[in-house]
Amino acid sequence: MNDRFYSVEQVAERLGLHVRTVRNYVRDGRLAAVRIGKQYRIAHEDLEAFTGRPVPPARPVEEAGAEGAAGADAHRRHTDVTSVVEIDGVDSRTVHRLTSLLMATATGPRPGGSALRIETVYDEDRRRLKVVVLGGLTETALLFAYMDGVLDS
Repeated sequence: MNDRFYSVEQVAERLGLHVRTVRNYVRDGRLAAVRIGKQYRIAHEDLEAFTGRPVPPARPVEEAGAEGAAGADAHRRHTDVTSVVEIDGVDSRTVHRLTSLLMATATGPRPGGSALRIETVYDEDRRRLKVVVLGGLTETALLFAYMDGVLDS
């Protein structure tokens, strides 16, 4: 038996959900949890039962690096970026190449593992592409480097 327990925040981060969504699952009884004081704790086995698949254990605090050394707060810092990129004078062929790259990047594995959401709108009359990116700082920076490579070619 695994004695690991997760906070609502840790479960939300692991599943890519909002904290409020996880709390609602707990309150609705869809995700088993115990209440300790004012906080819920979710057992590793209950998280696996909820997802229907094995969940790899979280990194121990000792392996967490600077966050673990910082003291009681073992939570990882999370940074989100919202960006709007407008590209003028782009033809439909380049738009197709660029959007294919963007969608492949959004659905493929990423170094940080955080979710990446991309929306594109192309105005053919003005030859303008608008790209909206929501995601982690590292993933967004890599995405911009990829975009730059396509636009420079």
